[in-house]
Amino acid sequence: MSPGPVLVVVADSLAFHGPDRAEPADEPRLWPHVAARAVGGRAELHAGLGWTARHAWRAMVGDPRIWASLRRADAVVLGVGGMDTLPSPVPTALRELIPAVRPTALRRALRDGHAWLTPRAARVLGAAGPVALPPGETVRHLERLRVAVTTLIPGLPVVGMLPAVHRAPFYAGVHAGRERHVAAMRAWADAHDVPLVDPAPLVADHVLGGHGNPDGLHWGWAGHAAVGEAVGGAVADALHRRCPHGG
Repeated sequence: MSPGPVLVVVADSLAFHGPDRAEPADEPRLWPHVAARAVGGRAELHAGLGWTARHAWRAMVGDPRIWASLRRADAVVLGVGGMDTLPSPVPTALRELIPAVRPTALRRALRDGHAWLTPRAARVLGAAGPVALPPGETVRHLERLRVAVTTLIPGLPVVGMLPAVHRAPFYAGVHAGRERHVAAMRAWADAHDVPLVDPAPLVADHVLGGHGNPDGLHWGWAGHAAVGEAVGGAVADALHRRCPHGG
Protein backbone atom coordinates (compact mmCIF):
# COMPACT_ATOMS: atom_id res chain seq x y z
CA MET A 1 0.00 0.00 0.00
CA SER A 2 1.37 3.39 -0.99
CA PRO A 3 2.39 5.67 1.90
CA GLY A 4 1.54 8.75 -0.19
CA PRO A 5 -1.60 10.88 -0.27
CA VAL A 6 -5.02 9.23 -0.27
CA LEU A 7 -7.47 10.64 -2.81
CA VAL A 8 -11.11 9.98 -2.00
CA VAL A 9 -12.94 10.21 -5.32
CA VAL A 10 -16.73 10.52 -5.40
CA ALA A 11 -17.76 10.21 -9.01
CA ASP A 12 -20.12 8.97 -11.70
CA SER A 13 -19.65 6.14 -14.18
CA LEU A 14 -17.00 8.06 -16.13
CA ALA A 15 -14.70 7.03 -13.30
CA PHE A 16 -15.14 3.29 -13.78
CA HIS A 17 -16.20 2.67 -17.39
CA GLY A 18 -13.49 1.89 -19.90
CA PRO A 19 -13.60 1.48 -23.68
CA ASP A 20 -15.46 -1.83 -23.55
CA ARG A 21 -17.35 -2.11 -20.27
CA ALA A 22 -17.64 -1.14 -16.65
CA GLU A 23 -14.46 -2.07 -14.77
CA PRO A 24 -13.74 -3.06 -11.16
CA ALA A 25 -13.05 -0.05 -8.98
CA ASP A 26 -9.39 -1.01 -8.56
CA GLU A 27 -8.60 -1.14 -12.31
CA PRO A 28 -5.32 0.85 -12.43
CA ARG A 29 -6.04 2.49 -15.80
CA LEU A 30 -9.11 4.35 -14.51
CA TRP A 31 -8.57 8.09 -14.12
CA PRO A 32 -8.82 8.19 -10.30
CA HIS A 33 -5.86 5.81 -10.04
CA VAL A 34 -3.92 7.67 -12.73
CA ALA A 35 -4.48 10.85 -10.69
CA ALA A 36 -3.38 9.19 -7.47
CA ARG A 37 -0.19 7.84 -9.03
CA ALA A 38 0.60 11.33 -10.30
CA VAL A 39 0.88 12.49 -6.68
CA GLY A 40 2.53 9.32 -5.43
CA GLY A 41 -0.54 8.07 -3.61
CA ARG A 42 -3.60 5.91 -4.01
CA ALA A 43 -7.29 6.44 -4.70
CA GLU A 44 -10.40 5.32 -2.85
CA LEU A 45 -13.16 5.32 -5.48
CA HIS A 46 -16.85 5.64 -4.63
CA ALA A 47 -18.99 5.94 -7.75
CA GLY A 48 -22.24 4.86 -9.31
CA LEU A 49 -23.86 4.51 -12.71
CA GLY A 50 -25.56 7.77 -13.67
CA TRP A 51 -24.72 9.47 -10.39
CA THR A 52 -25.64 13.12 -10.25
CA ALA A 53 -24.45 15.45 -7.51
CA ARG A 54 -27.61 14.53 -5.61
CA HIS A 55 -26.79 10.82 -5.77
CA ALA A 56 -23.30 11.61 -4.49
CA TRP A 57 -24.74 13.53 -1.55
CA ARG A 58 -27.05 10.64 -0.68
CA ALA A 59 -24.07 8.29 -0.76
CA MET A 60 -22.05 10.67 1.40
CA VAL A 61 -24.63 10.65 4.18
CA GLY A 62 -25.68 7.02 3.82
CA ASP A 63 -22.65 4.90 2.89
CA PRO A 64 -20.33 4.05 5.80
CA ARG A 65 -17.63 2.96 3.35
CA ILE A 66 -17.23 6.60 2.32
CA TRP A 67 -17.01 7.65 5.96
CA ALA A 68 -14.21 5.13 6.47
CA SER A 69 -12.36 6.41 3.40
CA LEU A 70 -12.64 10.01 4.56
CA ARG A 71 -10.87 9.17 7.81
CA ARG A 72 -7.72 8.60 5.72
CA ALA A 73 -8.28 11.30 3.09
CA ASP A 74 -5.62 13.81 2.10
CA ALA A 75 -7.81 15.26 -0.68
CA VAL A 76 -11.31 14.76 -2.09
CA VAL A 77 -12.19 14.84 -5.77
CA LEU A 78 -15.84 15.51 -6.62
CA GLY A 79 -16.13 13.94 -10.05
CA VAL A 80 -19.89 14.48 -10.27
CA GLY A 81 -22.04 17.05 -12.03
CA GLY A 82 -21.60 15.81 -15.58
CA MET A 83 -24.51 13.35 -15.63
CA ASP A 84 -26.69 16.16 -14.27
CA THR A 85 -26.44 17.84 -17.68
CA LEU A 86 -27.87 14.99 -19.75
CA PRO A 87 -31.36 15.27 -21.28
CA SER A 88 -34.04 13.72 -19.07
CA PRO A 89 -37.52 14.08 -20.56
CA VAL A 90 -38.85 11.75 -17.87
CA PRO A 91 -38.22 13.17 -14.36
CA THR A 92 -35.24 11.46 -12.78
CA ALA A 93 -37.23 10.30 -9.74
CA LEU A 94 -39.75 8.51 -11.96
CA ARG A 95 -37.10 7.05 -14.27
CA GLU A 96 -35.31 5.51 -11.30
CA LEU A 97 -38.48 3.68 -10.30
CA ILE A 98 -38.60 1.68 -13.54
CA PRO A 99 -36.41 -1.22 -12.25
CA ALA A 100 -38.84 -1.67 -9.33
CA VAL A 101 -41.98 -1.91 -11.47
CA ARG A 102 -43.83 -5.23 -11.54
CA PRO A 103 -44.86 -7.32 -13.40
CA THR A 104 -41.83 -7.95 -15.57
CA ALA A 105 -43.69 -7.32 -18.83
CA LEU A 106 -44.73 -3.85 -17.67
CA ARG A 107 -41.21 -3.04 -16.49
CA ARG A 108 -39.76 -4.03 -19.85
CA ALA A 109 -42.36 -1.99 -21.68
CA LEU A 110 -41.58 1.08 -19.58
CA ARG A 111 -37.83 0.58 -20.05
CA ASP A 112 -38.20 0.22 -23.81
CA GLY A 113 -40.55 3.19 -23.95
CA HIS A 114 -38.07 5.33 -22.06
CA ALA A 115 -35.27 4.29 -24.42
CA TRP A 116 -37.49 5.18 -27.39
CA LEU A 117 -38.61 8.53 -25.95
CA THR A 118 -35.33 9.94 -24.65
CA PRO A 119 -33.41 10.58 -27.90
CA ARG A 120 -36.50 11.84 -29.71
CA ALA A 121 -37.51 14.21 -26.93
CA ALA A 122 -33.93 15.42 -26.53
CA ARG A 123 -33.74 16.23 -30.23
CA VAL A 124 -37.08 18.05 -30.29
CA LEU A 125 -36.72 19.97 -27.02
CA GLY A 126 -33.04 20.88 -27.35
CA ALA A 127 -31.91 23.60 -24.94
CA ALA A 128 -35.45 24.00 -23.59
CA GLY A 129 -35.65 20.39 -22.46
CA PRO A 130 -35.27 19.17 -18.87
CA VAL A 131 -31.99 17.69 -17.66
CA ALA A 132 -31.23 15.07 -15.03
CA LEU A 133 -30.59 17.74 -12.38
CA PRO A 134 -30.94 21.52 -12.83
CA PRO A 135 -27.79 23.63 -12.42
CA GLY A 136 -29.00 25.20 -9.18
CA GLU A 137 -29.55 21.79 -7.62
CA THR A 138 -26.20 20.55 -8.85
CA VAL A 139 -24.26 23.33 -7.15
CA ARG A 140 -26.42 23.08 -4.02
CA HIS A 141 -25.46 19.44 -3.61
CA LEU A 142 -21.82 20.08 -4.51
CA GLU A 143 -21.70 22.66 -1.76
CA ARG A 144 -23.27 20.25 0.70
CA LEU A 145 -20.57 17.74 -0.20
CA ARG A 146 -17.81 20.33 0.18
CA VAL A 147 -19.09 21.50 3.55
CA ALA A 148 -19.47 17.93 4.79
CA VAL A 149 -15.90 16.87 4.06
CA THR A 150 -14.27 20.13 5.18
CA THR A 151 -16.26 20.10 8.41
CA LEU A 152 -15.01 16.60 9.09
CA ILE A 153 -11.42 17.52 8.14
CA PRO A 154 -10.86 21.29 8.23
CA GLY A 155 -8.64 22.48 5.40
CA LEU A 156 -9.06 19.27 3.40
CA PRO A 157 -8.39 20.07 -0.28
CA VAL A 158 -11.43 19.60 -2.51
CA VAL A 159 -11.13 19.44 -6.31
CA GLY A 160 -14.14 19.50 -8.64
CA MET A 161 -14.75 18.46 -12.22
CA LEU A 162 -16.76 20.15 -14.94
CA PRO A 163 -19.05 18.18 -17.28
CA ALA A 164 -17.39 16.33 -20.14
CA VAL A 165 -18.78 16.01 -23.67
CA HIS A 166 -20.51 13.11 -25.42
CA ARG A 167 -21.90 11.79 -28.69
CA ALA A 168 -24.25 9.24 -27.17
CA PRO A 169 -27.01 7.98 -29.47
CA PHE A 170 -29.17 7.36 -26.39
CA TYR A 171 -29.37 11.16 -26.02
CA ALA A 172 -29.33 11.82 -29.78
CA GLY A 173 -25.97 13.52 -29.24
CA VAL A 174 -27.78 16.40 -27.53
CA HIS A 175 -25.93 18.20 -24.74
CA ALA A 176 -27.64 21.57 -24.78
CA GLY A 177 -27.72 21.87 -20.99
CA ARG A 178 -23.98 21.65 -20.50
CA GLU A 179 -23.10 25.33 -20.72
CA ARG A 180 -25.59 26.34 -18.03
CA HIS A 181 -24.07 23.84 -15.66
CA VAL A 182 -20.54 24.93 -16.51
CA ALA A 183 -21.41 28.54 -15.67
CA ALA A 184 -23.09 27.59 -12.39
CA MET A 185 -20.29 25.26 -11.34
CA ARG A 186 -17.60 27.83 -12.13
CA ALA A 187 -19.43 30.43 -10.04
CA TRP A 188 -19.69 27.96 -7.14
CA ALA A 189 -16.03 27.01 -7.43
CA ASP A 190 -14.88 30.63 -7.58
CA ALA A 191 -16.95 31.48 -4.50
CA HIS A 192 -15.38 28.69 -2.45
CA ASP A 193 -11.87 28.48 -3.92
CA VAL A 194 -12.42 24.99 -5.35
CA PRO A 195 -10.04 24.08 -8.21
CA LEU A 196 -11.89 22.70 -11.23
CA VAL A 197 -10.66 20.28 -13.88
CA ASP A 198 -12.33 20.67 -17.27
CA PRO A 199 -12.26 17.30 -19.04
CA ALA A 200 -13.96 18.58 -22.19
CA PRO A 201 -10.83 19.82 -24.02
CA LEU A 202 -8.95 16.71 -22.87
CA VAL A 203 -11.42 14.16 -24.23
CA ALA A 204 -13.33 16.02 -26.98
CA ASP A 205 -11.30 14.69 -29.92
CA HIS A 206 -11.16 11.27 -28.29
CA VAL A 207 -14.91 10.98 -27.61
CA LEU A 208 -16.37 12.95 -30.50
CA GLY A 209 -14.03 11.18 -32.90
CA GLY A 210 -15.47 7.82 -31.85
CA HIS A 211 -12.36 6.57 -30.05
CA GLY A 212 -13.97 6.03 -26.65
CA ASN A 213 -16.61 3.57 -25.54
CA PRO A 214 -19.09 2.72 -28.34
CA ASP A 215 -21.88 4.18 -26.19
CA GLY A 216 -20.50 7.62 -27.09
CA LEU A 217 -20.46 8.70 -23.46
CA HIS A 218 -17.65 6.92 -21.65
CA TRP A 219 -13.94 7.13 -22.37
CA GLY A 220 -11.22 4.87 -23.65
CA TRP A 221 -7.92 4.52 -21.83
CA ALA A 222 -6.39 7.54 -23.56
CA GLY A 223 -9.19 9.67 -22.14
CA HIS A 224 -8.70 8.24 -18.66
CA ALA A 225 -4.97 8.91 -18.87
CA ALA A 226 -5.42 12.55 -19.93
CA VAL A 227 -8.05 13.32 -17.30
CA GLY A 228 -6.15 11.47 -14.59
CA GLU A 229 -3.00 13.47 -15.24
CA ALA A 230 -4.99 16.73 -15.12
CA VAL A 231 -6.74 15.78 -11.89
CA GLY A 232 -3.42 14.71 -10.42
CA GLY A 233 -1.94 18.10 -11.26
CA ALA A 234 -4.86 19.91 -9.63
CA VAL A 235 -4.59 17.76 -6.52
CA ALA A 236 -0.83 18.31 -6.31
CA ASP A 237 -1.34 22.08 -6.46
CA ALA A 238 -4.05 21.90 -3.80
CA LEU A 239 -1.86 19.80 -1.51
CA HIS A 240 1.03 22.21 -1.97
CA ARG A 241 -1.15 25.18 -1.05
CA ARG A 242 -2.21 23.39 2.09
CA CYS A 243 1.35 22.42 3.06
CA PRO A 244 3.68 24.68 1.04
CA HIS A 245 6.77 23.40 2.85
CA GLY A 246 5.80 19.73 2.71
CA GLY A 247 4.94 19.57 6.39
